[in-house]
Amino acid sequence: MIEINDIKTKVSKLADELVQIRRHLHAHPELSFQEKQTAAYISGLLQKWGIEHQTGMGGYGIVGVIRGENPGKETVALRADMDALPITEKNQADYRSQNPGVMHACGHDVHTTCLLGAVKILQDLKSSFEGSVKFLFQPAEEKFPGGALAMIKAGALKNPNVDIMLGQHVFPDLEAGKVGFRSGSYMASTDEIHLYFKGKGGHAALPDKLNDTVLALAETLVSLQTVVSRAAPPVVPTVLSFGEVHARGATNIIPPETEAHGTFRTFDETWRSEAHRLITAKAQSVAAAHGCRCEVKIDKGYPFLYNDPKITAVSRRAAEAFLGKENVVDLEIRMTGEDFGYFAREVPSCFYRLGTRNEAKGITSGLHTPGFDVDETSLETGTGLMVWETLWHLAGKEKM
Repeated sequence: MIEINDIKTKVSKLADELVQIRRHLHAHPELSFQEKQTAAYISGLLQKWGIEHQTGMGGYGIVGVIRGENPGKETVALRADMDALPITEKNQADYRSQNPGVMHACGHDVHTTCLLGAVKILQDLKSSFEGSVKFLFQPAEEKFPGGALAMIKAGALKNPNVDIMLGQHVFPDLEAGKVGFRSGSYMASTDEIHLYFKGKGGHAALPDKLNDTVLALAETLVSLQTVVSRAAPPVVPTVLSFGEVHARGATNIIPPETEAHGTFRTFDETWRSEAHRLITAKAQSVAAAHGCRCEVKIDKGYPFLYNDPKITAVSRRAAEAFLGKENVVDLEIRMTGEDFGYFAREVPSCFYRLGTRNEAKGITSGLHTPGFDVDETSLETGTGLMVWETLWHLAGKEKM
């Protein structure tokens, strides 16, 4: 029987190596769909450790298997994303990004490091558990259409078929040493809304001679907020925001074309489809009232992320056993998105949060900011918990 202290001892012995791996990854970030060197680095470590894996899965994805005793009994899959963001890092640490304009500002270097550590430990323990552990290093989480769907289509969840899937993500709002869980709907679907207005431009001092595409755009953005405030079911969280607007005219020029780009997020597929219809109809009708045309393009993005209640409950109890109940917290829903939602549609899953905050060390910056960093003690927490969660689920009972 594997004890918690056995896992913690193994993680403690790996602590320095985990920091080295994380700092290497942080210093060499690569953008979505460009993770060639990151994948090569990960594959090199797996080869060094003698761990079976396959590269080139859905792009630069890596999939591997650790087979325990009676490997066909059940398979638990672990996933880490490995891409970075187009952000210029402001941190001055020795391990700061060496690639200008690219940064691990969402903690994917931590996710990858924790999974590598967990895989190494589980490989050492394979004679001590029944079933199989599948691990996925996923590219392109940050950029639509994402890497999860490509990996699924490439067969990442097959041979052996995955029965349970776990994902772990850093959470800078939560103190290092703590983790958070939420059962059911957790993260929103993510759609991109693109509006293109066309009309007859002209001199701004002669409004009767033109169709005001700027006014059409402005009124449309305001009017579209009623899709959320008056059409959305009150019990379904919904957000419609526009963060990019272009007119390209001048103080005395109304341009013939304007455009706006935004995001729509929610937690219900039926309402999601209806909202797309309403957004299109309202944008086109408001534009028409100004004598303009509006082309609406909606890129349907990631599905909302649903944590299976049973898998999440078991995962939470495992975390409480490993870290103590005082270090396991409840999470609120988030309107941010995650392409782990694709995996969760295919397999009963749990996607939980790893605390990385340390105010005493000044580690407080949020995700997707140029000052983001983590308390590296969270590497041990994340690695150890991932191992324990896996063993707990493979054991098929609440205690081992």
